[in-house]
Amino acid sequence: MGEARRTELEQLWSGPFGDAYTERNAAAYDVRGPFWERLLRTHGPRSVLEVGCNVGANLRWIVQHVDRRSVVGVDVNDGALARLREIDPHINVIYASAGNLPFRDRVFDLVFTMGVLIHIATEDLAGAMSEIVRCSGRYVLCGEYFAEEEAAIEYHGETAALFKRDYCRLYSSQFPELELVDSGFLGRDEGWDDVTWWLFRRA
Repeated sequence: MGEARRTELEQLWSGPFGDAYTERNAAAYDVRGPFWERLLRTHGPRSVLEVGCNVGANLRWIVQHVDRRSVVGVDVNDGALARLREIDPHINVIYASAGNLPFRDRVFDLVFTMGVLIHIATEDLAGAMSEIVRCSGRYVLCGEYFAEEEAAIEYHGETAALFKRDYCRLYSSQFPELELVDSGFLGRDEGWDDVTWWLFRRA
């Protein structure tokens, strides 16, 4: 069941449904700079992995502060990756899913998602989070829709394609080696759709 659902969701995001998401969010890059400048200057990661990078609305800001040779993005939508390569052919992007990241343990200072875990089925969430933590040597950043109890939300006509959860609690309970060091909220005027974010550091 879990593998079937994971494959179903990945197919959804790798096809026309994911392409439509890319079009809707094409301008998100324009106003995200202040958030990334503050976070990167404050915490100073020297290598970064984004899981679910789409067309690079985050990565294009990050490479202005971190050596682009140490910045990587992964996604399951080939069209989004192709578009990002056209926008900036020097950003390193790879086709890969959150549940199977092709990297060594603790190889990145910072591994993050912004609006990605909300689209992972409940039975696959722990595996994806484990992969994210495994690849992080210092920080894990999670920016997602918050709810105290898990709630499946219909999303552009798809049922069970979006899940609000308490991701802070999930990370803290499953990975006691992580300590919360920063958090906040990002509204629509900041380039996100009402996202709550948490930054964890390995204790």
